[in-house]
Amino acid sequence: QVPLVESGGGLVQPGGSLTLSCAVSGSIFGLFVRGWYRQAPGQLFQRDLVATFTEYGSTRYADFVEGRFTVSRDVAKNTVVLHMSSLKPEDTAVYYCHAKQGLNDYWGQGTQVTVSA
Repeated sequence: QVPLVESGGGLVQPGGSLTLSCAVSGSIFGLFVRGWYRQAPGQLFQRDLVATFTEYGSTRYADFVEGRFTVSRDVAKNTVVLHMSSLKPEDTAVYYCHAKQGLNDYWGQGTQVTVSA
């Protein structure tokens, strides 16, 4: 199990902001943190892309982001940050950090984001 350490989830009111962070605990050759997915309530077996860095270094966002989220990374530290603003109740989900090592995918334990008044 790859130790991906996530932080920053919590409860926020609609229209508010949250920042999620993810880092690799330790130095693992060829492992790169790439971005974030989420699993909404009731979606037991599906994780939706939120934002990610592609293998070419560009960013890709889900349509539902609509310019509200920004993903950034520190390549040297192998960390990735997701800044979320203008949050909506439908953004409520467990957010998972995603990393790749070659063709293998690795996931963090997930951090809960709840958007509610």
